[in-house]
Amino acid sequence: MTRLLHITTVAESLGFLRTQLPAMKQRGMQIEALCSPGPHVERMSRELDIPIHTVEMPRRISPVQDLRALSDLFKTIRRLNPDIVHAHTPKGGLLGTISAFTAGTPVRIYHMRGLPLETATGWRRTLLTATERVSTTLATRTIAVGFALRQTALELNLCAPSRICVLAGGSGQGVDAEHRFNPQRFDADHRARSRAELGLSEDDFVVGFVGRLVVDKGIATLTRAFEKLHQVAPNAHLVLVGPFEERDALSPATRDALKAHPNVHLLGFQPDTAALYPLFDLLTLPTRREGFPNVLLEAAAMGLPVVASDIGPCQEAVAHEETGLIVPTDDDHALFAALNRYRLRPQLLASHGEAARQRALTRYNPSAIADDLYELYSQLLAQRA
Repeated sequence: MTRLLHITTVAESLGFLRTQLPAMKQRGMQIEALCSPGPHVERMSRELDIPIHTVEMPRRISPVQDLRALSDLFKTIRRLNPDIVHAHTPKGGLLGTISAFTAGTPVRIYHMRGLPLETATGWRRTLLTATERVSTTLATRTIAVGFALRQTALELNLCAPSRICVLAGGSGQGVDAEHRFNPQRFDADHRARSRAELGLSEDDFVVGFVGRLVVDKGIATLTRAFEKLHQVAPNAHLVLVGPFEERDALSPATRDALKAHPNVHLLGFQPDTAALYPLFDLLTLPTRREGFPNVLLEAAAMGLPVVASDIGPCQEAVAHEETGLIVPTDDDHALFAALNRYRLRPQLLASHGEAARQRALTRYNPSAIADDLYELYSQLLAQRA
């Protein structure tokens, strides 16, 4: 039985694996995970039905804490003795690949889900570039979640083309459009009930956002764009699903503007977003950088059009003028215009939403990604045998 160990810095990130784990278990793999201790460890262990071990891993670069984490990770990996270590996210990838390499793990996967260095400058960009090169060098193979991200990695000379791949049609795990993110899961009254809980009516125009409330997600641009929208449409509402974070934190002015606006609804972190999409009219993601924007696939599967920024990964996930609208990054007026266009043209909203769901069903099937991943595991194990 092949022993597989997934490593992430926080338990919430293990949600990336929801559609892959059952497929790997059916193929006889023994799966465990390792992350930092936190409030979501037990919940994720139950949801994914796998043991989760904990080692304190700081998300920020901290030499003393990182050395302690590497020592603890090395000991844990040696004890668990996996055949494959599959490490995710920049920090989890760095610590995971170093520990697995020193512990002698035969196959080491670095799953590149985004590059924070894209929006970094100065010494921080230099340091982040160096850490990515360490991860890709020590990994047996690097998986990029999208073709645009792979191209960026190659342009930045982070690794050789032969050492980085994309699974199936791209994305982290596809999207479960047939079950979890299927609008037919919810009865006819779900939308009205969900809106009523927030004090919203059926006639309100509701813009949704799902993600971390940080600078890189374009929240300042979204705040300004929504203020413009509210001026012309007093019944417009913005629902933000996700936590404020200290790293890459919003300015006090932006945070205060969101909290003070009567038509902005801050829901914080939500463990299951599927039930929230029906209350939106559309989703927006004015992000500055992404690996591959999973929330755009989730919204598409739920029959919602999206308005997203013109970075490569968003253009990969959205068919402009077919399943959504692409607007220039950091352009609050262009974002406002796109949102208002959908408000004024409900038929366009409906047709783009229907096309988005069909694209999610046909292009981002989770089983295709799981098949490619298992094939990669098998190929790399055979090479190390």
